[in-house]
Amino acid sequence: MRHVQRQPQQPPRPPQPVQPPRPQRPAGPGPAPGVPPQQSGGHDTYGGYDSGYNTGQVYGSPSGGGPGRPGGPGGPSGPDGPGRAPGRAPDWRKRIKVGSIVLVSALLVTSVATYFWADSKVRREVDLSKVVERPKEGDCTTYLIVGSDSREGMSDEEKKKLHTGSAEGKRTDSMMILAKCSSGNTMISLPRDSDVEIPSFVGSQSGKKFPAQGRRVKLNAAYAEDGPELLVRTVEHNTGLRIDHYAEIGFAGFANIVDALGGVELDIEEGFKDEKSGADFKAGRQTLNGEQSLAFVRTRYAFAESDLQRTKNQQKFLAALANQAATPSTILNPFQLYPMLGAGLDTLIVDKDMGLYDMGQMFFAMKGVNGGDGVSMNMPISGQRGGNLVWDKAKVQQLVKQIQNDEKVTVRGN
Repeated sequence: MRHVQRQPQQPPRPPQPVQPPRPQRPAGPGPAPGVPPQQSGGHDTYGGYDSGYNTGQVYGSPSGGGPGRPGGPGGPSGPDGPGRAPGRAPDWRKRIKVGSIVLVSALLVTSVATYFWADSKVRREVDLSKVVERPKEGDCTTYLIVGSDSREGMSDEEKKKLHTGSAEGKRTDSMMILAKCSSGNTMISLPRDSDVEIPSFVGSQSGKKFPAQGRRVKLNAAYAEDGPELLVRTVEHNTGLRIDHYAEIGFAGFANIVDALGGVELDIEEGFKDEKSGADFKAGRQTLNGEQSLAFVRTRYAFAESDLQRTKNQQKFLAALANQAATPSTILNPFQLYPMLGAGLDTLIVDKDMGLYDMGQMFFAMKGVNGGDGVSMNMPISGQRGGNLVWDKAKVQQLVKQIQNDEKVTVRGN
């Protein structure tokens, strides 16, 4: 039998402990594939451990590393210093949008607050429900605009400066009808020396009815006798045109509004001078302050046709005033609107149904006349009676009919 020599059996090897996975090295250039770490040109490592020789950390260099490492020169920024990682760029579009919304909201709130403040200050003292036997309503909205010589609230120094005198009470210094129509706006000046009949009326204070006596007087006498309600009644009776709203302003308020606007630019065709009103103007385009504006609209003795020329000047000035005041830059800017309203509210008197919206409509209608969208004229005159100006009845009737029916006005006055 063949002898088979067996190999000696090896004793079983004890189980090897499972090695934990090596930690991943920081991202960056590593050894080339197939090159042992000990032979690579990288850091001095042993078994995956970085000794730190190439970073400077061994000898106490500050944490943050050397060039090209996080926190070091030329490397990405860290969280604690100038080399910190760049954050997210600010969204300027969003910031501008939010800022714009906040600004518009603040202006809107201020404008609304100004509106309600001003609306609460308006003196609604004229009650047109006391006017009797009124004409029929027309298709246009009509305003009776009155400038009074009221010196209410004025100091002696202001009266002297504005050449107003010191007469007690108040009278109408100017009167005009403004018709706001879709066919075009019409502004009609009513000379205060107009010859009119005082009709029957109910006293605004007493409530007593006064019958018609056929009395013919100057138009401004109606206001002096029983105030705005009788003036409206007299205008409606002598024209046949219904008045929807009434607005009146005194001397001081008029001058203050002009000054609040920074003056009103006006082109004066021919210079004139008047000691009574304080007017002293040269021809040409110029900016009038409150004192000069009041003198311009009050002057009558410097002209041959005293009352008619004065009404033309009043129309011209009020149209220029409205053209400057009724602009978005003024109406929508509370920093301009507030001073303008505050300057005139103390002497502005309107009817009980008139609000700030109606006043705005009135100003824009006046602006339209100045811009060529309408007609500016004096009431047609046919002659005189005892020094008073007599209206041309036929032309007045035609004019009123055109306004009532919202037709284009073709009548022309003096």
